[in-house]
Amino acid sequence: MSDIGNGTNHPLLLRGARRLGDAVTVDVLVRDGRVAALGPDLADVAGPRAEHVPLDGRTVMPGLWDAHVHLTQWALARQRLDLAGATSAAHAVTLVRARLDAGLPPAGTPLVGFGFRDGLWPDAPTSALLDAAVGDVPVVLVSGDLHCAWLSTAGLRLLGVGAHPTGLLREGEWLPLQGVVDHVSDDVADALVHDAAVHAASLGVVGVVDLEIADNLYVWRRRAAARPGVVRVRAGVWEDWLDRVVHDDLHTGDRVAGLVEQGPLKVITDGSLNTRTAYCHDAYPGTTDHGVLAVPPERLVPLMSSAHAHGLRCAIHAIGDAANALALDAFATTGAAGSVEHAQLLTDDDVARFAALGVVASVQPEHAMDDRDVADRHWAGRTGRAFPYGALHAAGVRLALGSDAPVAPLDPWTAIDAAVWRARDGRDAWHPEQRLDLTAALAASVDGRPLSLRVGDPADLAVLDDDPLTRGTTPGALRSTPVAGALVAGTWTHHTL
Repeated sequence: MSDIGNGTNHPLLLRGARRLGDAVTVDVLVRDGRVAALGPDLADVAGPRAEHVPLDGRTVMPGLWDAHVHLTQWALARQRLDLAGATSAAHAVTLVRARLDAGLPPAGTPLVGFGFRDGLWPDAPTSALLDAAVGDVPVVLVSGDLHCAWLSTAGLRLLGVGAHPTGLLREGEWLPLQGVVDHVSDDVADALVHDAAVHAASLGVVGVVDLEIADNLYVWRRRAAARPGVVRVRAGVWEDWLDRVVHDDLHTGDRVAGLVEQGPLKVITDGSLNTRTAYCHDAYPGTTDHGVLAVPPERLVPLMSSAHAHGLRCAIHAIGDAANALALDAFATTGAAGSVEHAQLLTDDDVARFAALGVVASVQPEHAMDDRDVADRHWAGRTGRAFPYGALHAAGVRLALGSDAPVAPLDPWTAIDAAVWRARDGRDAWHPEQRLDLTAALAASVDGRPLSLRVGDPADLAVLDDDPLTRGTTPGALRSTPVAGALVAGTWTHHTL
C-alpha cells in the first residue's frame, strides 16, 4: 500500500535493519527528519513515544534519486498508447488502429502515442500510411527520444502545421509543438504527476531532478501549495524562464517550497541518436550529415556564464561526441559547475576532461539497452566509446544515474541493472568493458550520499526486502527489486510493512 505521511512527529525506530552488505542487524532511529542514531537495541534511546517498526532483517539504504526526468511528460506518457514494441511503421499503425477500434479520442483532441523508435525500421513512417488507417482522426505519435513525432494529416492540421511532405517532424519542427500536445489543465497534470510520484516512491525513489520544459518555478510552487510532496524535486530552469529565477535570487539548491528546491539551468545543445541528429565529429554512415548543433558556443557560453554568475549549476544536454566536446569547452571557459546530460558518445580525451573539469556525467543506462542496435548501425565503428560508463568511472568522473523519463521508465533499479550488466532480454552484454560494478552504480543513484547510513543525514531512506549487493549477482534480477518502504525526511511515502 502507499501511506503518504505517518501522521506523527514522534520518533521512528526501525528495528532489526541491515545495512548494505552487512550481516549484522541494527536499529535505525529517525527523529526530526534525520537519522538520529544507529546501533543495537535503541528502544531506550528512542523514548516511550517512538513508533516501532520491525524490519526483520530487511536492508535499509539511502533513498534513490533519478537525476534526469521530465515529470509531467512521464506522467502523461503513462496514460498514452505504448509504441515501444513497434518493429516497423506498419506495425505501429496496427497498434494505433487497435486503440481507435476500442474508442475514439474526444472531439478536438488527438490520439497520442509514445515510444516508437524508427532508427531500424524497414519502412518509413509517413502521414499517408497513417491516414490510410485512421482517416480524419488526428493522431500524434511521439518518438521514444522525444526529438521527433509522426502525425496524421488531421494531426498536422490540428497543430497548425499544414501540408508536410512526410508527416515526420524532427527537432526544430517538432519541439516547439511538444507543449501543445502535452497541454492539459493544471488540475489534471498535477493529479497525474502526483500519481507518478507515488509510483516512484514505491520503487524507493526519494528525489528527482525535474527538467520538464516549462516554467518549473511557477509549476512547483503551485503543486507544493496544493498538497504535501511525495518525493524531493530539484526543479530545473530553461532559458525562457531564467529571468524569473534570477529575479527571485534563487541559486541551485535553494529551497523553493515544501520538498522543492531550485535546480540547474538546462540547455539542449544537440539532437539524439535515434533521430540521427546527435552532433558528431564523423558523419552518419552513408551521409554527409553530422547531426544538429542547436545551441552553438557563441550562444552557449554567455548563457552558462550568466547562470554561473547567479549561482546556478548548468545541465547541458550533449549526446554526440562533437556536442560533448563543445559542452566541455563551455564549462572550461565559463568556470561553471554542473553536468553533461547523456554524454552518450565521447572521445578518450573528453573522458579525461570530464574528470579534470569536475563535470558530472548524468547518464541514463537503459538508453544503452534501447539504442545498442541503432548505435551499431548509425555509430558503426564507434560504439566502443558509446555510453562509456566504465571509462568515466575509471577516470574518476562522478556519475549520476537517471532515466530521462519518459524516454525510459522512471525506475532506478532498471538503470542500475543496465549499468551493471549492459544487457537485457537474455542478450549478451554490449561492450562489457564499459560495465559499472554494482557498488559504483548504487553510489551513482543516491545523490552523492555515502551508501552506508550516517548519523545526521536526512532520513531519506529505502527499505528493501533483499540486499541488492546479493540480488545483483544475477543478470536482470535488480529490475524487480522488491521495495518494502520509502521515507522522505522521516515520513513514510510508501510502505508495505
